[in-house]
Amino acid sequence: MLRFRPAAASDRGLVRPGNEDSGYASAGLLLVADGVGGNAAGEVASASVAHVIASFVLGSRARQDPVALLSDAIEYAFAHLSDGVRRDPARAGMATTLTALLADGDGFTLAHLGDSRGYLLRGPALQQLTRDDTLVQELIDEGRITRQDVATHPYRSVVVRSVAAETTPVATILRVGLEPGDRVLLCSDGLTDLVPDDVIAGLLDEGSPTAAARRLVDAALTAGGRDNVTCIVGDVDEGNPHVRNGTLVGAHRNPVNLIDPAAALAQSLARGAAVG
Repeated sequence: MLRFRPAAASDRGLVRPGNEDSGYASAGLLLVADGVGGNAAGEVASASVAHVIASFVLGSRARQDPVALLSDAIEYAFAHLSDGVRRDPARAGMATTLTALLADGDGFTLAHLGDSRGYLLRGPALQQLTRDDTLVQELIDEGRITRQDVATHPYRSVVVRSVAAETTPVATILRVGLEPGDRVLLCSDGLTDLVPDDVIAGLLDEGSPTAAARRLVDAALTAGGRDNVTCIVGDVDEGNPHVRNGTLVGAHRNPVNLIDPAAALAQSLARGAAVG
C-alpha cells in the first residue's frame, strides 16, 4: 500500500487582509482550495469545500471506487455551498478552486477545478499534473496568446471552472501514476503567479515535506506576496493511507468559516458510507 508523508503551509501574504485559501494534508488525502477572488465569502467557500471533501474521504470504505468517491464528494460540496447561499443570500457568488489528490491503497486519483495546481517531482524533473481552468489557458490553447502574454493580460484572473454555489461543477478526475520516492505539490496561484516552475522545482527538491512547504511559501512572500499562498507537499511511500487525521491550514482552520460544520460532517460521513 502507498500513502503520503504530508506537510502543509499557508500564509495570507503581504497584501490581502485575510486568507481565503484552505488546505488539508493527511496520509490519504492532499487538498488545496482557493476562494475565487472578488466573489463573496471566498473563505467560506474554500473552507466548507475542503471540509466536505475531507469528510467524504474519512467516511469512505477502504475499497470504494476512488473516482466515484471524489465525484460524489464534489457533488455534495456543490449542494452544500448552494444551501449556504439559501441560508445567507449575501454569500451569493461564492466559489472556490479545488485540487485534491487521493491515495486509496492501490493508487492515486486527482480531482481538479480552477487555477490551483498539482505538480509531480520525480528525480530532478518537475511535471505539472493539472491544466489551468482559466480563460487565458483557453486562449493559449487556441493560439490567440502566448504564455508570455499571460502576466499582462486583463483577464488573467478569470477562472472558467470552480466549485460554486450557482453552477454544477465539472471536474477533471483521473488516475495518476505515482511511485515511492515521488514528491507531489498542490498549491494555490499565490505561489505559481510569483515563483517560476524552475525555482519551484529547486525548492521542492530538498529536505523534508515540512521544510519544502515552508520554503515555497517563503519564496512567494519574498517575491511580493500579493496573494494568499498555500503549499501542500506529500512524499509517496509505503504505508496505510486510511489514517483518520490530518493537518488543516488557512481558512479551513477556523470553524467560523464553515457553513454548517456539524451537518457537513454528519451528512458527508453518511453519504460516503452509503455510496460505498
